[in-house]
This record gives sequence, C-alpha cells and structure tokens, in this order.
Amino acid sequence: MEESDTIAAIATGMTDSGIGIIRISGENAVEIGNSLFQSPSGKKILSHARSHMLYYGFAADEENRTIDEVMAVVMKAPRSYTGEDTVEIQCHGGVLVMKKILEAALKYGARLAEPGEFTKRAFLNGRIDLAGAEAVMDVISSQNDAALTASVNQLRGMLSEQVKKFRGEILYEIAFIESALDDPEHISLENYPEKLFDKVIDLLDDIGILIAGADNGKLIKEGINTVIVGKPNAGKSSLLNSLLGEERAIVTEIAGTTRDVLQDSVRIGNISLNIVDTAGIRHTEDMVEKIGVEKARKYAENADLIVYVVDTSVALDENDKEIVSFIRDHNVIVLLNKSDLENVVEENDIKELFQEDGKKCPVLLKVSMKDGEGMEAFRYAVKDLFFRRKIESSNEIVITNMRHKVALQESFHSLKLVQKSIETGMPEDFYSIDLMNAYVSLGKIIGEDVNDDLVNEIFSKFCMGK
Repeated sequence: MEESDTIAAIATGMTDSGIGIIRISGENAVEIGNSLFQSPSGKKILSHARSHMLYYGFAADEENRTIDEVMAVVMKAPRSYTGEDTVEIQCHGGVLVMKKILEAALKYGARLAEPGEFTKRAFLNGRIDLAGAEAVMDVISSQNDAALTASVNQLRGMLSEQVKKFRGEILYEIAFIESALDDPEHISLENYPEKLFDKVIDLLDDIGILIAGADNGKLIKEGINTVIVGKPNAGKSSLLNSLLGEERAIVTEIAGTTRDVLQDSVRIGNISLNIVDTAGIRHTEDMVEKIGVEKARKYAENADLIVYVVDTSVALDENDKEIVSFIRDHNVIVLLNKSDLENVVEENDIKELFQEDGKKCPVLLKVSMKDGEGMEAFRYAVKDLFFRRKIESSNEIVITNMRHKVALQESFHSLKLVQKSIETGMPEDFYSIDLMNAYVSLGKIIGEDVNDDLVNEIFSKFCMGK
C-alpha cells in the first residue's frame, strides 16, 4: 500500500441513520468523485467544482445506475482534513446505500482505507501533529464531560503548544552552549551555569505539574474502577441500582442472591465509575458462592476505589474483619447503610477495624439505600477523594495518554541530570547532552523522532473511516 494511493471509506457509523458520508482522499479523489457523482441533468461536474461548496445530484455506479440522491463536496488540497484533495459524498444513511456508493468508488479506482488512515495522512502531511491525531480518537471515545474537555483541549493544540514552548527554551540553551564552546572569544559562559540552573528548575516545575496530573488524566479518560464489597444483604446491589437509576441487580431478602460479579458504568458529574458489584463476602460451604467471593477479592485487588457497604443493623463479625484486611490499603469509602433502622454499628466501630495496624481511616458516610439518604454525599466524596481541585477548566492541560506521560518523565529525568551536573560543577558539554535528550523526549509527544512502527500502531487503533 502506498501513501500516494487514493483511499475511500465510510466515515459515519455502520448503522442505519439519517445521513451517511463516504470520504475519498488522494491524488485522484476529484477524478473518482467526478465519475461517481452527476448533476440532476446527468452532467459530470465535480472536476471543475468550486472547493468547499455543496452540490446536489445523484451517485451512480459504473453502469450509470442511480444509487442514491446525494450531496457532494470537493475540498482541494491543502484545505482539507488530510491535506490532500478530498471528496465527500453525503447520502441517506442506510447501510446498504453507503456500501453501494463505497463499492462504486473502489471500482472507479480508490483503495479501501485502513483504520485511521485519513488521520494518519493528516499527520504525515503536516495538518496535525501526533498529539493532535491521538486527540481525535480520544474525542470520539470520550465517556464523560471532563474526558471530552481534556481531549478537545489537546485537539486544539494546547498540549502541543506547551511542548513546543518547552522545546524552544531547551533548544535555545543547547544552541547557546554549542556556540560558546565553538567561539569562546566572543561568547562567554561566565555565570552561565547559574542562569541555566534557574531555567532548568522552571522547566522541571512546569513538566512536573503535567506529570502529576497524569494519574487524574487516566481516571478522567478511562473512569474510576470501582468495586462494591460487603457481607450478604448489606445493600451492595441496592447501591448499584441507585447509582444506575434502574433495577440492574436483583435485590431480595435472601442472603447470597448475588453470586457472580455485575459490571456497569455510571457518570457522577464529569467523571465515570466503572462499577463492579460483587458477591457478598462470608464464610460459606456453597461452592458457587465461594467462587463469587473469590472473584470479589480479585477485583478488589486492582480497584481504584472500593466501596464497603456495611449493614449497621447487624453487628460486625469475622467476615467484616476479613473484608477490612484486604481493602485497608486501597482508597475506601465506607457506607454505613440502613441508617433508617436501629443501629448497632457506629462509626467508631469501623474506625477501630481499620486502625488496628495503624492504617488510615477511610471516608465514612451514613446512608439509607431504602430512601436514598446520603447518596449525594457519596457522590461528592468520590470526586473529593480523587479530584481535590476543579477538573472542568476549559483551559487546563490534562495528560490522558500514557505515551505522553512516559515522554514527559523521560524529559524530566534528563533535566534532573542537567541540574545535578550544574550542582557538581561538571563541564558545560555535559549540560548539552542531557538537554538534547530532554528535547528529543518531548519531541516524541508531537511526533518528532518516532519510528514508523509506533506511528502505524497508534493509527491502527482508530475506527474505520477516520
């Protein structure tokens, strides 16, 4: 496959809808579009169509049989998404109709596009950098407002602009050092290490802020993996139903009703919880229930958040001690359920269980699944536990991509080496080596100094037609 091939694909979802779009891009896009499209009078007009203007007509196959009534637009290079000549055919959104038009485009000479190939061409043609390209897919896959805001900010180039600023500052210092070493008679390095030290500290602070926010960025993008644990009949399934606003889990008076895990997602404000409702944890001889209990423990091991539901109308026992023993090192919110009944379990009883080994006390909330009491406080507690500062800012750079985080960490490490070299009085050429490493690491974020395999891997994860 050649990058110069003219490619085509269905750019909208493969399901019946109001509108469908077939996108054609490449050197022969206009020629292929001209063969495919005709005006109501039957004329082939796209070859001399004005760029970025919609034309009404019909799509027809090689035998001139009408496929559908359509609109067509020609976007001349470089003013298109890919930076190449592009034609888009807008038809009725039936799957069969879209496939027929795509098949006609392929017969007229286009090649079926690979997943993400349109965006890949936009990157290769300099329309967007690699961080912007990755943001395209993040926008498409966003599951909540915060993730969408972070992705749109990246798509707008906020991260790329910041990275370019860092690189510009580093490159200036590299150039100064190299110039001074080449021409010491005219460019002096006297007192330069002190000036460079201040610059490096500023860069470390700025890059460190981005790295520190990356964990939050992962949670914003992927959601908080949340596991609900507790003894049978504590109210775990009722909590899941309450959060989802529907009867997702069966709730009965019979202990052990939930024997396997139930998984679903729910939005709390601008964040998502990936919830796993587990089997009630207790000592049991029932083989099926035992398997469910073991699954509950395994899910809890990898959770970002554990919600421990306690039935406050029933005294604590060995089962509660066992639960606390494997959740106490995690982020835990304890819900003291059935606050509408007479309580035999108080907050101090739970605190004592968690503090036996000097562990931190979890967040404690009194709730009633029966009447919904305390649920708003629970939602607030989740946001406060993970996002202690506001995350909705439209001007905030949030690192949501692990590849970007790793590149920032590499750059941070190289700058720390520069700092160490200055502090130990090393020669100036040592500064230049580590500064260049920091410069190169930052370049990986925007697509400089990355190999073809990585580029291909990134774009292979895109959906077809994008």
